[in-house]
Amino acid sequence: MRLGFFFLLLATVRADDWPQWLGPQRDAVWRETGIVEKFPEGGPIVLWRAKIGGGYTGPAVADGKVFVMDRQIADKASVPANAFARGLIPGSERVLCLDAKSGAQLWEHRYDCTYTMSYSTGPRATPLLRDGKVWTYGAEANLHCLDAATGKVLWAHDLKQEYEAKTPQWGFAGQLLLDGNRLVCLCGGPGSIVVAFDKDSGKELWRALDAREPGYGVPTLIENGGAKQLLIWHPQSVNLLDPATGKVFWSYPWEVRFGLTIPTPRVAGDLLFLTSFYTSSKCFKLDTAKPAAELMWEGKSISEKNSDTLHSIMSTPFIEDGHIYGVCSYGQLRCLKLQTGERVWETFAATTGGGEVRWANAFIIKHEDRFFLANELGDLIIAKMTPKGYEEISRAHLLKPTTTDPRRAVVWSHPAFANQCVFMRNDEEIVCVSLAK
Repeated sequence: MRLGFFFLLLATVRADDWPQWLGPQRDAVWRETGIVEKFPEGGPIVLWRAKIGGGYTGPAVADGKVFVMDRQIADKASVPANAFARGLIPGSERVLCLDAKSGAQLWEHRYDCTYTMSYSTGPRATPLLRDGKVWTYGAEANLHCLDAATGKVLWAHDLKQEYEAKTPQWGFAGQLLLDGNRLVCLCGGPGSIVVAFDKDSGKELWRALDAREPGYGVPTLIENGGAKQLLIWHPQSVNLLDPATGKVFWSYPWEVRFGLTIPTPRVAGDLLFLTSFYTSSKCFKLDTAKPAAELMWEGKSISEKNSDTLHSIMSTPFIEDGHIYGVCSYGQLRCLKLQTGERVWETFAATTGGGEVRWANAFIIKHEDRFFLANELGDLIIAKMTPKGYEEISRAHLLKPTTTDPRRAVVWSHPAFANQCVFMRNDEEIVCVSLAK
């Protein structure tokens, strides 16, 4: 009787992978069941820890494997004392494949990569997995397609060399996007801010858009106006493209300071929301008859300090029931009304625990009726967020902050949630922690 109940329980628990940026549906929602409602006394169980090098790359999890990238600095190489400074820093980037149950390394792919950007800790973009392949994008625009089982290189591009792209201030960081057989990549160079490749052969399918730099945005697919559209936000405009051809349907000029187009654009119904560190937020109403949009409201502040709506540096906001939840420029976790941008509440409880800290951050993931927030202090928080306020349920410290680029120790790498676990990394290790009920 008990055995039968046990197998029935297993059948009702769904396990999901986390094969790309923001999860299976690229929407920052974790849909697995059987997850803890509150952390046990003493914290959740750490299943394993594995040593890795530096990097901002979040892990991806699929088919019993964990994929992550890191940076190995060459012997006797000098790193600028000021993280904002740019130099020539020899070293290599690695793609690592680990066993999801034990953390044991299954393979690595390493290639020489001299860094020229500031904040040179390591690569930025999360690996992308599908159909036995893994695609990775390094901080100096090395694009790879690898066999996920063996690490064998199936094809590769050096986009700086091939497209005359220049390394942005903080490196190449745009998350890769798969759309059918198309791998969409932020690139740079003349007429090639965005490029689509055949995912299996690496052949270029199309290129589009001109701008002074590609920025750090996330190519995003949306359905609107009777057609699927590709949203590309670079530091000079917001654009809707035909994902099959790269033809530009619509553009809206927007000068974004220092190229800070980092937070993933969010769509709720026919509303499109974007936010940037210096230049506040804009909300567009999408045209339901054709691929186009019109500005509905925008923040007026261009100050990082005197912010008005939401000035996010890197955290992707979450939209639910007509409200926006996101982290502002100095760590303010805010709730805004989606229709107007009006602020409803703010708190520092999830980020700094106190007052303002420049660039303070927490990543936001929805699970059932609550949220998991991974902050830059290495804490994982379970909380509820509604228009009535922020309600913290539970908190556990899982990882030591190690990245010192912003002149303080932080964890600035997005976690992955899969197999009823959370996978988090810093510049020394990646950890797998059970969140099973």
